[in-house]
Amino acid sequence: MQARCGLIFQLIEQFSPLDLAEEWDNCGLQVGDPNRPVDRVLLAMDMDEDVLSEARDRGAGLVVTHHPFIFKGVRQIREDRQPGKLLAEIIRAGITVYSAHTNLDSASKGVNAVLAERIGLTGIRVLRPSNEKYLKLVVFVPPESVEAVRKALAGAGAGWIGGYSDCAFMLEGTGVFRPLEGTSPYKGSTGKLERVEEIRLETIIPARVAGNAVKAMLAAHPYEEAAYDLYPLENRASVNGIGRVGRLKEPVALARFSGSIKKALGLGAVRRGGPGDRLINTVAVCGGSGGDFWPLALGAGADVLVTGDIGYHGARDMLAAGLNFIDAGHYGTERVVLDSLAGYLEDRCREKGVNVEFVVSGVNGDPFVFA
Repeated sequence: MQARCGLIFQLIEQFSPLDLAEEWDNCGLQVGDPNRPVDRVLLAMDMDEDVLSEARDRGAGLVVTHHPFIFKGVRQIREDRQPGKLLAEIIRAGITVYSAHTNLDSASKGVNAVLAERIGLTGIRVLRPSNEKYLKLVVFVPPESVEAVRKALAGAGAGWIGGYSDCAFMLEGTGVFRPLEGTSPYKGSTGKLERVEEIRLETIIPARVAGNAVKAMLAAHPYEEAAYDLYPLENRASVNGIGRVGRLKEPVALARFSGSIKKALGLGAVRRGGPGDRLINTVAVCGGSGGDFWPLALGAGADVLVTGDIGYHGARDMLAAGLNFIDAGHYGTERVVLDSLAGYLEDRCREKGVNVEFVVSGVNGDPFVFA
């Protein structure tokens, strides 16, 4: 079965929900038609002339980038200047462009999670949790149907707490109701006050999936009028957010750790700040430009921050505060997610029975050369 671009968008947004994006960001569809059929998708860090040429050569009708192609806004489209020239070429080529940026950075299995795992961290936790909103859903269910309702809610994205899924609480009680004229009660008789055994089932749900969760719950519930409540919560996400912190399997000198970072990320060079013989145990990572998060890394007990785009003054501030750093570049600390995202999308499309090939760009490289 052939897929349409919109299906790929949905899968990406399940992996990295749009509400995880920073307010200043521009994630989502950049150019093209979500209803356009697609059988090959190219994944790249950025959209440029080389990637467009690669997409044409490979027959990729959809390009998924990490950095938004349209970011600061387009005031005019001039074909004698960029980005208007490239935008016009994309449209004429009939190629759709979609971007997952800071939402992919913050996702539980996104950029920072992959980066932390790639360099061998254990006991990984979020550096700066996201501001994702949560709700508590409470529903009253007859005992014989409670498992079906619980599974429906879990399948719709409810019940995730940290690294645990299917989280719920159940309590036995007595439900009281009187079916009025015109009703068809699952239990009891019209006009008669009824007291029946029920289970209070409650679980936590991200606000973004509340609509789907309620629909799934009502579809599985046997009552024609299910009694349920939704409560706003002050909980903050523990699995989504910017950056990660973890520990190495054993302490290692900073100079040696720098070498392992180069090898793990396939880089020719990195910049290091701090004494080469300083023992490193706890590591904070932030893909892309994460230098501004160094106070959080220090507060989390990190010995070193691995990120990109560290400026001169930021480097001085870190070292003065006793925090070492490794600047592995913006590109080097983010590109690691592309293979992971491609694998996820391949698996999901296979599950849905749609034929789509996902290819990671071979031309979209780091614009900087370490000589």
